[in-house]
Amino acid sequence: MRATYEEILQTMLDKVPGDVDKREGSIIYDALAPCAFFLAQQNFQLDNFVDLVFPDTAIGEYLDKAVAPFGVTRKPAIAAIRKMETSDAVAIGSRWGINNLVYVTTEELTAGTEYKVECESTGEVGNQYSGAMQPISNVTGVTAELAGIIEAGTDEEMDEALRARLYQKVRLPATSGNAYHYRLWALEVPGVGDAKVFPLDGGPGTVTVMVVDNDKAVDETIEDAVLAHLNAVKPIGASITVGSPTVTAINVAAQVLLDGSRTIAAVLADYKQVLNDYLRGLVFSDYRVSFARVGSILLSVEGVQDYDGLMLNNTSGNVIIGEKAIPVLGIITLTEVSVLGAD
Repeated sequence: MRATYEEILQTMLDKVPGDVDKREGSIIYDALAPCAFFLAQQNFQLDNFVDLVFPDTAIGEYLDKAVAPFGVTRKPAIAAIRKMETSDAVAIGSRWGINNLVYVTTEELTAGTEYKVECESTGEVGNQYSGAMQPISNVTGVTAELAGIIEAGTDEEMDEALRARLYQKVRLPATSGNAYHYRLWALEVPGVGDAKVFPLDGGPGTVTVMVVDNDKAVDETIEDAVLAHLNAVKPIGASITVGSPTVTAINVAAQVLLDGSRTIAAVLADYKQVLNDYLRGLVFSDYRVSFARVGSILLSVEGVQDYDGLMLNNTSGNVIIGEKAIPVLGIITLTEVSVLGAD
């Protein structure tokens, strides 16, 4: 256990002969106190340095260094690639702006009307906006609209996600192209938040890999990147299919008795947030949406006193989803009542 400033100072004073004045304010006390304070600070710093050495407590660049010996590297931020629609032809390399973001044309998709553009800022921010764009390069007489996403931008991998991939590699027997190995490979691709592997899905020598993005949601734009990476590292002879899971909407309806501290609108907003977090946690890990858990989440929302008539997808029981499906938030209907059970 780390010694405190008081403990260090007392230890130092105990080493001084008893016939010397050691009271606070004495010469020896005032001489030793700054030293004790400095040593206490160094002890605190050493504790922090020790935490930065081990993968389970390291952060930032120290975590990068801690996982590197295991062959794990942080996934970098990737710029969004979007479609831009124009009223006339524009030069490749021309720059266009929208909401403080700049996009550069990189490829012509349809002659004179559609272009592939790449955001100069990396990360998910490049996925956010759509609409009219303003020319930054010397372009006149042409209007442009930022349209759909071709390849979604992704932020740099967070510490906890990187740590989880390290644990996945060192704790699970990923070897020789088994299911764990394919999941590990899929998780190495920027933008992939989780993956589910189905060995022999289409017969001998076949593997199907289902992927979701960092928000545990379907994003078909990452499928090609995952397939390309898996084809580069797979064992010879394996036939790989990469896809996205189907979605099963979870609709919830209930009568709610409030305690008077909040409005039904505020309760509904909070309930949707917590329920969505619960459903995201089920992705590729549990194929049962618990009726009891959905009810307990509703009761835990501030302002809810009680509820009745809870229904999940028009049933009063658990909802089972397919092994190649994920649950997503559907229509949530909370009806405020003054008395539960009243007709």
